[in-house]
Amino acid sequence: MGRRHCRRHGRDYPCTCAMGNLYRFVEPVVLLLLKKKGRSYGYDLAGELQQHALTDAEIERAALYRTLRQLEINGHVVSDWEVEQSGPARRVYKLTAQGERHLAEWAEVLEHVSKSMARFVKEARTQRAGKAASGAKAGLNVKARGALLLR
Repeated sequence: MGRRHCRRHGRDYPCTCAMGNLYRFVEPVVLLLLKKKGRSYGYDLAGELQQHALTDAEIERAALYRTLRQLEINGHVVSDWEVEQSGPARRVYKLTAQGERHLAEWAEVLEHVSKSMARFVKEARTQRAGKAASGAKAGLNVKARGALLLR
């Protein structure tokens, strides 16, 4: 899957609209964990998913398995059944070269989102500080007017 762009954001950078599964940022975390681990199975990924989560929201296992299924459909991961001597068979996932490129796209998108969020927070803090300062001035004006009335 090549880099896609939406009409709203143009062709200058990949936007989150085209990245899929932005909800709770499960997809980039799964890709990163598979890159770090080489091969892993769902239960193991679920154990580390919350540690690497990009939001405070709880990531449900169903979301993890839906994401893994979609990543496999899109060619970003491959899976095989691992049959051990003890215990049930389990599906083991591995990142593909296409998946590594997709992880790089996510890094670019998340960097853009991070910069946008930093700008937002800075502006919100500036507005809050400005409002507090104007509120303090307004309070002084009320007191000054009250003092004038008392004279």
